[in-house]
Amino acid sequence: MPSYYRDPDAPAPNNPRRVGVVAFIQRDGSLLLERRADFGTWGIPGGALDEDETAEQGIAREVLEETGLEVVSIELFGVFSEPSRIIEYDDGNVYRLLTLAFIVSVAPGAPRVSEESLELRFVPFARVRELEIGAALVPLVDAFLAGQPRPVVA
Repeated sequence: MPSYYRDPDAPAPNNPRRVGVVAFIQRDGSLLLERRADFGTWGIPGGALDEDETAEQGIAREVLEETGLEVVSIELFGVFSEPSRIIEYDDGNVYRLLTLAFIVSVAPGAPRVSEESLELRFVPFARVRELEIGAALVPLVDAFLAGQPRPVVA
């Protein structure tokens, strides 16, 4: 399941835009990243927003499902609607992405790997870009690491 960003070879979307949520979870100058089971690249915990939930409910659900951590508070980081951010699923579905990104505080505890991830790791901010980040998430991660004023709208 590859993702694309500003890639002229990206497939054309064949579905309506997909709305997703992602959580920037920080601890001691590090960012929680997950190595995804579906593409093997690193990403930010999150996923699709269900039709019957608020953004706050969606981010709490995704963080709990993917990390086992309970969300204590959220703050809007940004809205990312750049139309070249595309994701292609193994079943042939291709979507442009609209992503709501949040700074999330979680209850104390160690993250646990879910069936959606191969590994969860707190990575020092200075080392995050050494990892292979899924292409569609690169602009979000770059905006976070750059400390852009909030909320970011891109």
